[in-house]
Amino acid sequence: MNRVAVRAEEVPLPSWETRLRDYSLRILERLRRDGWDLSVLLCNNAYIRSLNARFRNRDEATDVLSFPLGASDDHAGERRYLPGDIVISLESLAENSGYFHVSQDEELRRLLIHGILHLDGYDHDTNEGTEPMLQLQERLLAELAGEYILL
Repeated sequence: MNRVAVRAEEVPLPSWETRLRDYSLRILERLRRDGWDLSVLLCNNAYIRSLNARFRNRDEATDVLSFPLGASDDHAGERRYLPGDIVISLESLAENSGYFHVSQDEELRRLLIHGILHLDGYDHDTNEGTEPMLQLQERLLAELAGEYILL
């Protein structure tokens, strides 16, 4: 069984946080991951910019960051995997949706999948659609096309 914790920093915790958690669980199920304790943090551009500057030496806002932990934990006789944290800027998400001409819901789902794939060990060198990670991201997005986070 997977678990997902959703928190917010410098923005209110949205009313749709439960749907975000449920969507995350479906992604992990599609990837056949079990025993994961995933953390998702929603924030604004100022907060994600400070993280990006501190941990990646890039003094700019971005849409999503993944901080892999990759640790295992035994809790009450249950083996758990702690993949790390995903941080999503709701401001960058809104900007991206306009730039890419997609709904904010689609962009949120794409960023969430992207972050989970990074925590699962996937990476990409470019943002070209030929990258295997980005192809998997779009395939998962299509497979879960009937699922929505924002209503």
